[in-house]
Amino acid sequence: MVSTVPHLLSTPFHSQLELLLETPGPVLALAPMQDVTDLSFWTLLNRYGGADLYFTEYFRVHPDSVLDQDILSSITQNPTGKPAIAQMIGNHVPSLVRVARELQKHPVAGIDLNLGCPVPVVYRKNAGGGLLRDPAQIDYILGHLRQAVETKLTVKTRIGFDDPAVFEELLAIYQRHSIDLLSVHGRTVAEKYRSTVHYDTIARAVQSLKCPVLANGNVVSSRKAGEVLRETSARGLMIGRGVIRNPWLFRQIREALCGEEPFKPVGRDVLAYVHDLYETRSKPGIREISRIQHMKKFMNYIAIGVEPSGRFLHDVRRVNSEADFFRLCRDFLDHSEPMPLEPYDLQLASSDFMCGAQC
Repeated sequence: MVSTVPHLLSTPFHSQLELLLETPGPVLALAPMQDVTDLSFWTLLNRYGGADLYFTEYFRVHPDSVLDQDILSSITQNPTGKPAIAQMIGNHVPSLVRVARELQKHPVAGIDLNLGCPVPVVYRKNAGGGLLRDPAQIDYILGHLRQAVETKLTVKTRIGFDDPAVFEELLAIYQRHSIDLLSVHGRTVAEKYRSTVHYDTIARAVQSLKCPVLANGNVVSSRKAGEVLRETSARGLMIGRGVIRNPWLFRQIREALCGEEPFKPVGRDVLAYVHDLYETRSKPGIREISRIQHMKKFMNYIAIGVEPSGRFLHDVRRVNSEADFFRLCRDFLDHSEPMPLEPYDLQLASSDFMCGAQC
């Protein structure tokens, strides 16, 4: 199936997001995940169906910060032909304004403020999700960014730090500063990634704001995508972990929304994806053990869709060589049986990586 979303490579980047949001049908965005959704992952994902809209990993902003060149390459070398929004994280207003202006010298479709990262080392510094404890500071930051951002100003937020009751106050702030797009992860920071997603709260954002809203959280399949869109009436979906497990997910959602049977990968398709991912992520000069350790970030997501016992996830976390890694992958994936469209509900410890130790 061919996407109905226009290819925007030749469109002036200042207008890319506006044109995308005017296109009929839900907007499908790739969520930013630090040290995961970089240029190489964008390139790979684009071969499997790709998103309509891409968000960079966050640029860390503080008085001494400079633009991270690796993250910036996602913008300057964007291979997708789709709009890219640059995300910032921080709380120092003059620095946020400075970096927003620097980023607008590059082909960005918008500037995004991260108000949702639940990693303790981030929120303890009153950045990311930590700012949700201080709506007045968010109000102050957005007031200054609104003046500095000449392209689109967007926000990615959770619904509160530890209490969603603050969300009404946050929505009023977002409305007051006329943000152009809001992405809502329907959990508090304290809930990380394992609680029920509060889609009713996302629906309230859709009803309350004039700007488009993207729904984020537990969109793991085309079936779930349809449910979330119906429940929230959101303008689109932002997906991160689900598309790492299943790189065909954006394609499958488009197919399902058009009334087509979604593509169903077999084991060897997933095995080929793992090989593709390994080659894409393997930078010259990196030791084999470091390559394997890096791949484990991705395998944490992929493995929950391979088999229901948790054995593959357990074993893949413990391999230390390329030979053992691919031998294990072949043992579980070298077959022509259809893979599940939904991840398995594995029993994980509350401290497990998959419980939300990453953005």
